[in-house]
Amino acid sequence: MKKILILVTACLATAGALHAQELANFASGRQRPVISPEIRQDSVVFRLKADYATVVKLSGSWLPNPWGDAIDMVRGENNVWEVTIPLPEPEIYTYNFVVDGVAVYDPQNVLVQRDGTRYLPMLTVPGKRTENYGEARTHGTVSHPWYDSKILGYSRRLTVYTPYGYESNPKKKYPVLYLLHGAGGDEEAWISMGRTAQILDNLIEKGLAEPMIVVMPNGNPGQQAARTLNIPEKQMDWRSESLRNAYVNSLCTEIVPFIEKHFRAVPKPASRAIAGLSMGGGHTITASILYPEMFDYICPLSAAGDATPEQLATLQKAGVKLYFLACGSSDFLFQRAESMHAKLDDLGFPHEYFVSEGGHTWANWRLYLNTFAPKLFK
Repeated sequence: MKKILILVTACLATAGALHAQELANFASGRQRPVISPEIRQDSVVFRLKADYATVVKLSGSWLPNPWGDAIDMVRGENNVWEVTIPLPEPEIYTYNFVVDGVAVYDPQNVLVQRDGTRYLPMLTVPGKRTENYGEARTHGTVSHPWYDSKILGYSRRLTVYTPYGYESNPKKKYPVLYLLHGAGGDEEAWISMGRTAQILDNLIEKGLAEPMIVVMPNGNPGQQAARTLNIPEKQMDWRSESLRNAYVNSLCTEIVPFIEKHFRAVPKPASRAIAGLSMGGGHTITASILYPEMFDYICPLSAAGDATPEQLATLQKAGVKLYFLACGSSDFLFQRAESMHAKLDDLGFPHEYFVSEGGHTWANWRLYLNTFAPKLFK
């Protein structure tokens, strides 16, 4: 009995010590707060506490060369490194610290987005451009249903946005936007980096866009879901003729019917839109060519894809309410967009050609979604 009492007392003492240490850490953090990033009227301050570092730099997507440029930070009191930069133009930026040559996240910033296998802290500069990127007063719902793909041979995960009011009005049906990511992304890319839920929430709340369902599939046929779920990937030989356009065929013959069966979607071409960036822009073009009567709204964005005049003529005959083509003027795919624009012009195919500044970046793709979404289903 005495041994048991000694053991219980020791356990309680250990637990108390651990709890006291946790409180001590919390108190220590309160005594020496490190705020990062701190947005001021015309500048932003970044800070990092790094006791043993010798060189600390800041790398950010606002820099002329975000992959190579970095800004030196200065060691201050209590080994807090700091740098102040001029406030960038309104946009969502990503950044990281480089500590003695090693990329480090900002431990003080809870706002993080995932780009494939990289997690990056976010800096949102407020302004007209970003007003729809923050939280609206009312919110839609984001879910992750799974569909069975006979074409690809397994169940696959989707991301689906349903607008505010979807749950409360079980009789109302909605149009659907199929929104496709680019290379390196997955079914969470448009939600994490594209701010899809926030943009749609704001546009719908303001009466600028029709309430709609947004379906964001995983465009990597070898993946069942995002790599964060740790599901082994299937190795596929995409040179095989039998696998050509397998994902696009799954999208049009499996995902669209699944959504129209399990969600309150209007099953008509006039209530279907398809859009995608980069690789997803190529998928958008391919889907519209292979299934010309499926989507009345087609939006290739910085598209890694092409179509022949004959294919576009067939699509034109099928009837399209909106063909929205967009690309950045310094995008490496800009000449491909120019070529597509010229083909559409030569055919007399009515379309909108939206050219923005900048390159192959999420800053542009958020802008494009914010621009074309109000034009859908009108």
